[in-house]
Amino acid sequence: MRLHLLDGTYELFRSHYGRRDTVTSPDGADLKATLGIMESTLALLREPGVTHLGASFDTVIESFRNIMFPAYKSSAGMDPDLLAQFPIAETALEAIGVVVWRNIEFEADDAIATAAVRWVEDVEQVVIATPDKDLNQLVIGERIVTYNRREQKLLDEAAVVEKFGIHPESIPDYLALVGDTADGVPGLPGWGAKSAATVLSRYPRLELIPESFADWEVMVRSGDKLAAVLRANQAAVHLFRELTTLRLDVPIEESLADLEWKGVPRAQFEDFCASVGFDPDSIRVHRWAE
Repeated sequence: MRLHLLDGTYELFRSHYGRRDTVTSPDGADLKATLGIMESTLALLREPGVTHLGASFDTVIESFRNIMFPAYKSSAGMDPDLLAQFPIAETALEAIGVVVWRNIEFEADDAIATAAVRWVEDVEQVVIATPDKDLNQLVIGERIVTYNRREQKLLDEAAVVEKFGIHPESIPDYLALVGDTADGVPGLPGWGAKSAATVLSRYPRLELIPESFADWEVMVRSGDKLAAVLRANQAAVHLFRELTTLRLDVPIEESLADLEWKGVPRAQFEDFCASVGFDPDSIRVHRWAE
């Protein structure tokens, strides 16, 4: 069997900005993202081989990383209609029978990372449903893969190397150098995707990169300047790597068996729909829990 892990935060963003219809609660609150994630998750559960599923959310956008680096991503500037739907969407997925991890101290990606590593030896494959590049650090051969549902693209280790020019374990170092605008990680001046990939393909970890460009065994444009920037920003770049390294110690209470989807619990589903004004008959439920 395979274990699917859903990046609920990304899916909620995708539904909020991807849908063009209007869905509101009886009191006028925008709920199109909530309905969208319910429908898209049920669609995922209709796909062959999707039997065990956990969904992870940034219940609170801020995390321990904001203490380490105040400029890290936060809820500042988020569409308030989207931000208000996080707790509702979490309840919505539970109403269709999916295990949900609400993250307060940690981030959604940390819970996904913890689950993937915990159960990789117990399943044939772990499929992380997300397009976010930072989760590619978890990829192991064909045992742990990422899957972009929108583009229907799956990345195993060979595909990660082809796309980024580095192996998965170097992804945090790569993001530390080039930055990650989605998470508020600035990276280092002058370092781009090509230069970082070239250097990390030879020296997979930051501490393995020689201080002097004269000692580099790869050719990089303006390598002397890049080496100087790296030398001058050692504390910052190692902090950035710590920020982009996913934690594997999120307290997850469920067992693998708990993640088996047994269908939609009818009473819970209907109660939720009534509470937010959804028409339960308009949502395609292909399997009811017994």
